[in-house]
Amino acid sequence: MLNVNEIYLMDCFEFLSGLDDNSVDLAVVDPPYNLHKAPWDTFSSDDDFLKFTYQWTKALFSKLKTNSSFYLFNTPYNCAFILPHLLELGFDFKNWITWDKRDGFSSTSRKYANGQETILFVTKGANYTFNHNEIRVPYESTERIKHAQSKGILKNGKRWFPNPQGRLCGEVWHFSSERHRRKVNGKTPQMPHVSPKPLEMIKRMIVASSKPGDLVIDCFVGIGTTAVAAKLLGRNYICCDSNAEYVSVARNMIAETSKELL
Repeated sequence: MLNVNEIYLMDCFEFLSGLDDNSVDLAVVDPPYNLHKAPWDTFSSDDDFLKFTYQWTKALFSKLKTNSSFYLFNTPYNCAFILPHLLELGFDFKNWITWDKRDGFSSTSRKYANGQETILFVTKGANYTFNHNEIRVPYESTERIKHAQSKGILKNGKRWFPNPQGRLCGEVWHFSSERHRRKVNGKTPQMPHVSPKPLEMIKRMIVASSKPGDLVIDCFVGIGTTAVAAKLLGRNYICCDSNAEYVSVARNMIAETSKELL
């Protein structure tokens, strides 16, 4: 078994082979999309990309405990092929989450503008962790909710009062992309990774689907967001990436996070 709370310079298959079966509570994985944004994100064909994806997800399955969870990022198109494969492996489908990236729209005149990515949320076993109250979000109709706090709203013959923690989290998530969030005067600065995920979004997944002390993994950790989120939330992590520059940045981020927690 690989050491806990480490980020390894390994490819995903070497990494997964180093984990014990039935040892992982939660996997949060942001793998290649085959969008040709970098050498690691470039495959010779869609078939080669899907073959690679099917291989690593199959290798992951046995490492997950019964009653564990798995979040997988990708494009909506790719997920249409990936989801049936996950079901064949034995995962249970829970949600097709749409990440509204608030990223500005790409230029297009022949289809609707792209502005989203997909997150597949699947589980292994029926008694998985899901802390729904800990990921509630603010109500959208503030005036109506303010009125309901004192008098309630009549629904089906019963008086409903809003939860002080907010409404249940839905399947459409609004997080600005890191590329958009870091713009200066409308320009995107050079970033250490082509597609880093927002820390707060990863934290939502970890809070929802794990408990303190649980083991979280990411076999394409990039610059370390999953590891940082796990550490901040009191979870253990084991992560890897095959890119040496990313691993160096990720280890530095973990070191800085450790200093902040002292």
